[in-house]
Amino acid sequence: MKSIAQLSTLIQAVQLDPVALAEETIAGIEAYSDKAVFTRLTRDRALAEARAASARIRDGRSLGALDGIPIAWKDLFAMEGLPTTAGSKVLANDPPAEADAAVVALLKAAGMVSVGRVNMSEFAFSGLGINPHYGTPANPVSSDGHRLPGGSSSGSGVAVAAGLVPVSIGTDTGGSVRIPAAFNGIVGYKATRGRYSMQGVYPLSKSLDSLGPLCRTVKDAVLIDAAMRGLTASSVTARSVKDLALLVPETVMFDGAEPEVVASFEAALGRLRAAGAKIRRSPVPVFAEIFELMARHGALVTAEAYALHQARLAGAEADGMDPRVVARARLGANISMPDYIATLDARERLIARMADILRPGELIASPTLPHVAPKVAPLIADDDAFFAMNGKTLRNTLIGNFLDWCGVSLPCGHGAHGMPVGFLLSGLANTDELLLGHALAAEEIIRG
Repeated sequence: MKSIAQLSTLIQAVQLDPVALAEETIAGIEAYSDKAVFTRLTRDRALAEARAASARIRDGRSLGALDGIPIAWKDLFAMEGLPTTAGSKVLANDPPAEADAAVVALLKAAGMVSVGRVNMSEFAFSGLGINPHYGTPANPVSSDGHRLPGGSSSGSGVAVAAGLVPVSIGTDTGGSVRIPAAFNGIVGYKATRGRYSMQGVYPLSKSLDSLGPLCRTVKDAVLIDAAMRGLTASSVTARSVKDLALLVPETVMFDGAEPEVVASFEAALGRLRAAGAKIRRSPVPVFAEIFELMARHGALVTAEAYALHQARLAGAEADGMDPRVVARARLGANISMPDYIATLDARERLIARMADILRPGELIASPTLPHVAPKVAPLIADDDAFFAMNGKTLRNTLIGNFLDWCGVSLPCGHGAHGMPVGFLLSGLANTDELLLGHALAAEEIIRG
C-alpha cells in the first residue's frame, strides 16, 4: 500500500479512481490471512463514500489531498449505525451509534473513505495488543512466528504495516499509538491531549487519553492532523535539522534496554548529529519521580479505568471480559480519593518542572521502547510474564502521557530477530507544530 501522499497524487491526477481503490482495499483485507486485524468491514459505507469522492474529483470539486483515501478506525470510535465495542464482547449488543464520532465526521468531510474497524486490546487497557475475544493480530514484520503487534491500537499498527490501509486512527493513553508504530516499523503520532475532539470516542482515562494516526510517513500524519482539526490545510512546515535541539534523558529510558535497540537509536542520533542537530544528554529525575508516585499512590490510568468500569467489574459482565483486564482494572479499588488528588497535584508540579528543564525549542529523543516485539505465546501462557512485559512496554511512552507531551515514533532500524526499532521524538504540551515540523525534516535521517 502506498502512502497517503502517493495515493493522493494519483487520485487528484485522475489516474486512480477512488471506487477502484476502495474495492481493491476491501478485497485485500478480505484476502489477508490474519483475520484478527479487522473486527468489522464497512463495505457499503466505503463504496458510497468512494463513489461520492470519484464524482467530485471527475467534476473538478475535489475536497483536497485526503479525498478518496481509505482509512480504518480503532474499534472505539463511534460510527453511525454500529455499536462501539472497544475490543470487548460485553458491548457487542449495545445500541448502534446515532452519529459518527467528531473526528470520524471531520475526516469524512475531508473526503476519506472508512473501510472498517480494527482490533485493539480490550477497553484499550494494555500496551501489548493481545485480545482473547477477537484474536491477537500478528506482527507482519516477524519472520519467526507470532510476535506482538503492540497495543492497545494493535489492529491499527498491523493494518498499516501490512499494507492493508494507508492510515488508521488510534488512541494513546500510555503509548497506544507509539507502541504499535514502533513494533511494526511505521510512523505513529500522538497529539497533545485535547488537540482533537474526544466526542464519540470510548474513554479509558480522561486525564490521559489522546488521539493520533498510524501511517507510513510524517507527511501523512501532518495531512491527517489538519483534517482532524477541521482545517483545509496544515500550518506545519518542515524545519531545518540544523535547528533541531534534542535532550536525550539518561534516566529510566535506557534501563534494561536491549543492546540492539540502543545501537539502532544511537546510530540514528549519530546521523542527526552529523547533519547538524544539537544533542545534549542529561539525567531527568522527574521521570523517576513519576514511577515513585505511582508506587506510592497508584497509577492514574488505573484509578480512572476503575471509576469508568466499576459497575461492570462488580457484576456479571466481568465474567465475559479478559481476566487480565479485569485484574488490572480492579486494582483501582485500592486507590483512595486522597491518593488520586495527590497524583493530580504532583502531576501539575512535574509538568511545570519539565518545562523548566527543557531549553526553548528543545525536543526529547529516546527509544520508543526498550525492546523489540516479543513472541506472543509465552505471554499468553504466563500471567506474571504478561504483566511484567506490559509494564516494560508501557514504561517509556507513559512518561509522555503523564507529562502531557506530544510525540512521534519513527522507525530507525532493526534490533534482535530483524524486528523494527522506534525512535521517539517528544515535545511539551501544545508544541505539536514544532514537533511535526522537526519530524518532517529529520525523518529520512532517522530512518537511515
